[in-house]
Amino acid sequence: MTATPFVTDSSLESLARRLRFLGHDVLTLPGARLEDVLAAARREARTALTLSRRRPRRWADVPVYTVERDDEAVALRELTARHPPADPPFSRCGLCNARLERRLPIEARGEVPARVLRAGRELRYCPGCGKWYWEGTHVRAIRAGLERALGRPLAPPA
Repeated sequence: MTATPFVTDSSLESLARRLRFLGHDVLTLPGARLEDVLAAARREARTALTLSRRRPRRWADVPVYTVERDDEAVALRELTARHPPADPPFSRCGLCNARLERRLPIEARGEVPARVLRAGRELRYCPGCGKWYWEGTHVRAIRAGLERALGRPLAPPA
């Protein structure tokens, strides 16, 4: 079973971020209309994620998953059950979707807190937006929230 890439607009950014943290390839088009999302899905062979139940006929061939309002956990469980992630958990940027790169602490000097560098934690860098990531309390909280939403434990960090 191959990974399914997704595309959505900013109305589902919270779901998109959670899917990215789980390793899914999710492109977000800020300010896009439904037609823009469907066009990107067709052009890039992605599945559209939307809150809209509207389906213009000319987009009938585009795979679409309609997310129920105020039920993001259900959507997260359904999508992850049906579609395997492209990458391991916490290997994609939560903001821009780029694959994270492992970096040496010396490369992060002046960009991450000194306590993180002293702790010798593994650092990951996003080549898309320049954000730095490391396993800390924030990641543990995100992991716990994802595990609660999914109803199962996540694989250990890669």
